[in-house]
Formats: sequence, C-alpha cells, structure tokens
Amino acid sequence: MNGPLIALRGVRKRFTTRGGIAVEALRCIDFDIEAGEFVAIVGASGSGKSTLMNILGCLDKPTEGSYRFAGDDVSGLDRDALAALRREAFGFVFQQYNLIPTATARGNVEVPAIYAGETAETRAARAAALLARLGLADRLDHRPGELSGGQQQRVSIARALMNGGQVILADEPTGALDSQSGAEVMALLTALADEGHTVILITHDRGLAGTAHRIVEIADGEIVADSGPAARRARPWSGASASGDGAGWWADIGEAFVAARAALLAGPVRTTLTLLGIVIGVASVVALMAVGQGSKQVLLDRLNSLGVNQLYVDDLGRRRGPDGLLTMRDVEVVRRVDNVAAAMPNLRGTVTVRRGNTDLQTLGYSATPEFPAIKNWDLSEGVFYTDIDERRLTTVAVIGQTVRRTLFADGADAIGAYILVDNVPFRVIGVLSAKGAMSGDTDNDNMVVFPFGTGSYRVFGRPYPNGVYVAVGDLDRIDDTIADIGAALEAVRGVRDFTIYNGVAFINARAEAHDTLSLLLAATAAISLLVGGIGIMNVMLMTVRGRTREIGIRMAAGARTADILRQFLTEAVLLSGAGGILGLVIGHLAGAGATYLGMPVIFTLHAAGAAFACALAAGLVFGYAPARGAARLEPVVALARE
Repeated sequence: MNGPLIALRGVRKRFTTRGGIAVEALRCIDFDIEAGEFVAIVGASGSGKSTLMNILGCLDKPTEGSYRFAGDDVSGLDRDALAALRREAFGFVFQQYNLIPTATARGNVEVPAIYAGETAETRAARAAALLARLGLADRLDHRPGELSGGQQQRVSIARALMNGGQVILADEPTGALDSQSGAEVMALLTALADEGHTVILITHDRGLAGTAHRIVEIADGEIVADSGPAARRARPWSGASASGDGAGWWADIGEAFVAARAALLAGPVRTTLTLLGIVIGVASVVALMAVGQGSKQVLLDRLNSLGVNQLYVDDLGRRRGPDGLLTMRDVEVVRRVDNVAAAMPNLRGTVTVRRGNTDLQTLGYSATPEFPAIKNWDLSEGVFYTDIDERRLTTVAVIGQTVRRTLFADGADAIGAYILVDNVPFRVIGVLSAKGAMSGDTDNDNMVVFPFGTGSYRVFGRPYPNGVYVAVGDLDRIDDTIADIGAALEAVRGVRDFTIYNGVAFINARAEAHDTLSLLLAATAAISLLVGGIGIMNVMLMTVRGRTREIGIRMAAGARTADILRQFLTEAVLLSGAGGILGLVIGHLAGAGATYLGMPVIFTLHAAGAAFACALAAGLVFGYAPARGAARLEPVVALARE
C-alpha cells in the first residue's frame, strides 16, 4: 500500500434537521491517518467528531469531498460494497456497547464473522479465544443483561477484533463506565495500538486523548489542531475486498434462522399473540375442508349406491290418455339400444303393508328381476325373485330395512313370513340392505318390492310402467346413449312425450355443489389467515422499530442489504411456519373430535399442504415490507435511534 491508510480531502457533510434547518456538520476536512497510528479526535459535543467517525467507519457518506481507504476511493461505493469494507477493515467500540440483547457474549462477538462467511466451528473458537484474552472466558454464554458495563465493553472490543480489526473506531468507549473499568478499556486500546492496530479514539475528554499518540482537535466541523503523525507499529494490510461478497446463501439462511429463533423466543407473549391468527386460520381450513370432504364422500357413496350408471326414462305422455302411456314394447325398444346393459320397467305408488296388528305406509315398487343390478342394491337376507316368479305373477316380496324393523319388531324371522300389501298376501323372500336417507330425501329403506307383473295386476291394477331404469355399459358414451334412446323411442311412439334423466350428471352436479360449499367454508376460514398475515406485518413493523439499533449494529459489523432483508423475512416466515404447524395439529385434533361426535371427516394431504403453504406465503408477503424497510435503513441512522 502506497500512501496513508486513510486520506480525507475536502470532506463536507450537510444534512437537514426534522425542523427543516440546514446544518453543515463538517467543513472541508483534510487529514491523513497512517496505518498503525493511535489517533484521538477530540472536541466538544456538537463539534462534528461523531459525524467524522461515521464517515471514517463507512457508516455514512460525505456530502462533498473524497475519502480514500488504502488508496481506493470509497466515496462512491454502494451499500453492499461499504458493508464489505466495514466487515473486513473496521471494528467499532461504542459508548453504549451496542450489543445484541438476545445473543450471548460469544454470539455477539461472532456477528462480523457470520457476515464474512466463516464456518460455525471457526468463528466459535476465535470468539472464545478473544473473550478469554479479555478475561471473559467464564462469560461466553451470558447475555448482555447479565454482564457489567466493563464486561460488555470488553465484549464490544472482542467483536471489533473478530475479523482482524485493522482499524478500531472507539466512540467515547469509557463514557458509560466507572473509572476503573474505563482505565481497563483504555489499557486494552493502548495494547491494541502497540500490536499494530490503527486505533481512532473519539472523545471529549482531553485526559483520555492524551493516551493516544496523536491528537486531532475539531471544533464547529473544522480541524483546528493536529499534533501530527507519531511513531507507530503498523500491522500488515492485505487489502479489503469491496465486492460485497460474504457468507454463502445457505449459510446465510441458517444463521438468519438461528437469529430469528432467538429474537422470537425473546418475546414469547408477543410471538404467541401473533401466532394466533395463523393458527386459527390454518386449523379452520384443515378442519372445515376435512369435514366438507367427509360429508361429500358420504353424499357420493349414497348417490353411488343408487347406481352411478343409471338413466331414467320418465313417461310424460300419460296426460294424453292411454295412448300416451309407456308400454312394455317401449321397454324392449330401450333394451335393444347399443350400450344399454339392462332396462327395467318400474311401477310404484304408496301402499299399506300389514302384519298382525301393525301396519305401515310405504312405497310399493313393481320391478323386474334386474332391480338389484340396476339399482346397485344388495340383499342382507334371503333372495330376490326370479324371471319365473315374474312370469307366474308370484306373490313374493322383498322388503326394506325400515319395513322389517316396523313389521317384525317382535324379533320374528322375516324370511318366509306373510305380509299384506293393500290386503293382498305376499310371502317375504328377501330383505334389502340398508341405504339410509339423503338429506331432505325420502327414507330409501321404507320400501317393498315385488315382481312387475304381480304388482301391475294384483296391487296397482295397471300394466303401464311409470318409467324405465336403464343401466349403461360404457359411461364414456353416456351422452351418445341418451341420444340413441331418445331417437329409438321417438321413432316408435311418433312423439317425444318422455324425458331422460342422467343419473351421472345428477351425481356430478350434487358433488360440484358440495365442492362449492366446501370452498366457501375454506374461503371463510382463509380470512383468518389474511388477518393473521396482517398481524404478522404489524408485529414485524413494530419489531423493526424496536430493533432499529440492532439493525445498525449488524450493518456496522458488515451485514449487507440482503442479509438484513433475509434476517427479518426469515423471522416472518418462521413465525408463520410455526403458526402453520400448530394450526395443522389443532385442525387435525378438531377433526378427530368431530369424528368422535359422529361427523364424517376425511383429511387430505392437499388440504393440509395448501393451508400450510398459505401460512408461509402470508409470512413471506406480509413480512416483506417491514423487512425491506429494515434493509433500506442507513447504518448511521439506525445506530442513532433509541
């Protein structure tokens, strides 16, 4: 390095106060500092010495003039390049110590090395060695609040030396200490100067300034006296890289996570209250979608049990009299249509069934033996009637579960027993399995089924079916099949006096309606996530305001804009992620409780993943503005705030 380590030429610093008053803090400062010098900059309060220190330490930029460090002009460097220079060349010792309250002594000392990209093992060992050298070997894991003022200042000195500390900037380092602790700190600074560190002491105390090898006096923003260079022992200077490169991306994330966890644990009440919005939102989404999915599946199961491949040809021509009624000839026409697996006429109406002194109003259902296959309805007892029973008009019946419970409440065996259907005796040969009732629908188990011919002539007294149930072979061709059935019937009947209902479309429509309702419930629950996200933003804004000095400390230690942004974004995401995990747990517990109460519940990975992803997104989105605000702070402004 040729020339002085630090060279200032024509440096001025102007700023405007909040009251709009223009102030010129420094006026045409010209002076050099050689490597290895111990310089005291002395002056009264308001003289400009602290402003000069901020410029020397790259915490602030001059309004005019040039500042060269090791021969390189740093006046035009961007934020990250200045951070790199602070990280590699400077160490700061402040009057108020400026330690991070949530970090231990060792953690505070490690901060500059974190941003320099040192491994955890290397920086931990170096921090421990520095603290031991300064007499704090037994205080490594103590936080600042557990240390005396003198001990905190020694931690600050150790931090200044962590990355080498070529230049030590000490701003009133004994101002908050008692006389003994102050003397110990000055002895340390003198020892560092003797070792070849460049030490710049900022003080108003001329007695302390006398400890330095050179005294520069400043008044009203101008240098009014300079004792001149003195003998020095300079440390070799390899040069600082102002590229802004530091720790790797993954290392940064890991360190941000550790710091974020410590910060959140330091305020458990605030953290817990912030979590509530996310927890409630995620738990609500998970629980409501699980209940919605469960009820949807129950609905589909019941609909499917009625036959998912069904079409129903409904007779509308009965208004035209006997000539307009469906006939068995029409049933045969339907059976011959391509892709029709089976066709079953049905004739139904309300009937009275009786056994002994018990009677019941129920649905009488005349159908051919295709009934179990087309209706997808198994038997729990006995057998179903056959084509022979159909041809012989046999008076046999198959009853539903409600009819069985009512007529055979005495526990008698239903199979083989006789019941009266509108005073016609029928022998029970089978009992249908339970179907239950869908919400708002008639009880499907309150039914008695008998051969179509028997019902036509013995019960209802008419041979014309109300309609025709159709089982479709290939569901992918169902629309074509509907068109073919319509064309075939219209050809033989000469008029389209019927309609064809699509059971598949009905089921899909019910399912879609249920999906819409489930989404509405989920959207309602998601409002809690939105509220939780806004809560995170508010808390992060307050966090940034309350930790502004910490931000300045990290910047002084070499943190880049991206490091600060990552730090606070990590806190927001960690907060929302913790809320998301807790919400998943509570949501599943709520679902388990609903299951215990008999509600249908189905948990899906998709719902849980979506809820958790939304929680993380809320933290990321709502945490970005506060994090960006923190990252854009100027170091000198951040350090000056209480």
